[in-house]
Amino acid sequence: MLPIVLSHKGIVFSALGCALVSLLLQLAIPRLIRITLDRAVLPAIAGDPAEPLFGFVAMMAGIAVLRFAIGFVYRYNLQRTSFAIEYDLRNIMYRKFSTLSFSYFDRMQSGQLISRANSDIRSVQMFLAFAPTVVISLIMFVVAFFLMAATSLPLAIVAVITLPGVYFTGAKMRSAMFPVSWIVSSRQADVATIVEENVTGTRVVKSFAAEPDQIAKLAKAAERLRWAASLQVDIRAKYSPYLQNLPRLGLAMVLLYGGKLYLDGDVSIGTIVEFNAYVVMLQMPFMMLGFLMMLGQRAAASAGRIFEIIDEPPAIVDRPGAVDLVEPDGDVRFEGVGFAYSSTGDAAATAVLTDFDLHLRPGETVALVGRTGTGKSTAARLLPRFYDVTAGSIRIDGIDVRDLGVESLRSHIGLVLDEPFLFSETIRNNIAYGRPDATQEEVEAVASAAGVTEFVAKLPDGFETMVGERGYTLSGGQRQRIAIARTLLVNPRILILDDATSAIDVQVEHEIHGALTTLMTGRTTLIIAHRLSTISLADRVVLLQDGRIAADGTHAHLMSTVPAYAEVLARAEEEWVEAHAPKPEPELPPRMRVMKQIAENRGGGPMGPMPGGLPGIGAG
Repeated sequence: MLPIVLSHKGIVFSALGCALVSLLLQLAIPRLIRITLDRAVLPAIAGDPAEPLFGFVAMMAGIAVLRFAIGFVYRYNLQRTSFAIEYDLRNIMYRKFSTLSFSYFDRMQSGQLISRANSDIRSVQMFLAFAPTVVISLIMFVVAFFLMAATSLPLAIVAVITLPGVYFTGAKMRSAMFPVSWIVSSRQADVATIVEENVTGTRVVKSFAAEPDQIAKLAKAAERLRWAASLQVDIRAKYSPYLQNLPRLGLAMVLLYGGKLYLDGDVSIGTIVEFNAYVVMLQMPFMMLGFLMMLGQRAAASAGRIFEIIDEPPAIVDRPGAVDLVEPDGDVRFEGVGFAYSSTGDAAATAVLTDFDLHLRPGETVALVGRTGTGKSTAARLLPRFYDVTAGSIRIDGIDVRDLGVESLRSHIGLVLDEPFLFSETIRNNIAYGRPDATQEEVEAVASAAGVTEFVAKLPDGFETMVGERGYTLSGGQRQRIAIARTLLVNPRILILDDATSAIDVQVEHEIHGALTTLMTGRTTLIIAHRLSTISLADRVVLLQDGRIAADGTHAHLMSTVPAYAEVLARAEEEWVEAHAPKPEPELPPRMRVMKQIAENRGGGPMGPMPGGLPGIGAG
């Protein structure tokens, strides 16, 4: 963390400087008390000549005022630094998220990432807020020991004789605490993953009445977290008493040996009081040592998890000498493309595309058709470099996409998915997502072209209407139109429609076909399609089988000459009808299923009478 801490070195060093001054003032108090007792109080009690007490009281008051002011600056700057570092870490983490490749998010749970960006960063922040007290305590110990040694070396040695035991006990506690702290952080992330998935997937959970199962799953994860956290508490309970009470044993030894020295006339009462105060000061850090070690080990584990992400090299980066794509014509070529979803790049194991060749001419619309799992969406993801090909190349206007700057490449490619993602924002901000500086007139123009205006006009707040999370307060067709308007606004030269109408019914699809036609006009378009109505928008159709192009031509030509093409379309229509058919009746409890079966076996049918005059149980 040192580079991040030193980026705030001005405020850090000012805080530590104030802390050092406050420390010196604090160490001066026992010495001042000894002088006051030896020169003013005890002589006055004994009736001997004594110095005036007022001067010593005034010095005490002055030190208190100075410590108050300097202590305020110290703590204020220290807290500011810790929160500034937390702010930096959050921004570094989020910036890193934006550079990581799709393959990384494919294998990482979102709850794990959220936990590292929240609770792990907070653990580091809390430690950094308290850690400087460890440094200050070490300085305090060294200075206090020299002050005590200058007064009485034997008594100083007695005062610190128990501290080596404190050190070795702390070392054992630290070694036991670190692995447990890592487990606690990991299991906190597991709980966060379950919560995040249930919040984002609440509609699925409720539709399957799976709440009891999910509650049990969370309870199991929480129990695992409780066990690890309890183990952490057990470790603290085992070692903290030693850390707290060994210094107190030193205090008892100071009183015992100091009393003997006083009786022998080697030290004064003021010296014993001074040593007593110093030993009490040395106790405070050790009393907090267990807490600080717990924070430190948790922060060490959290920092390790944070830097696992920060140190992750992105798979998709600009090559040295990469050029920007400026005003492309839109000529797209897939040349011998091979691809496999594999962290090792072993194409033979899980190859999705093999020797895939496809040419999209500028302004042409091509539909890519094939059975589920043949690699249609994969081909669409390779074009904007969401993944890199494992063989062959993809070229735009003759330039390999890997030789283009990623940002400039994606700025010229528009993507409309089957399930458009909307943010919890206004409709206007969702449309203007790709161009936040767009004027209201530009937003309304693309909204009109995409058919958004007609339903927005009926909303009470118009374009300022807030949509719910992921846009679920709108219908599927309305979300799709907003996604089309969002793509229209950035005016991409190349367009990808990845099953853009598969999630909506035929009537809604017919309504947005006009918006799609407007969107595709003058653009090179790749349509991933299953349904005939969407394929009709294309100039040319390509059949994909086993990761290769099996046929290429117009829809009519393929229907008449390629039987496999007709089979794919027929199966796709069947799958769509099955997906959109009325939902079957929910599964009945075991006893009700038995009763229903008895009724059907007796000839009553699903709606027939039940034994004993019970009413029938049917689909309703």
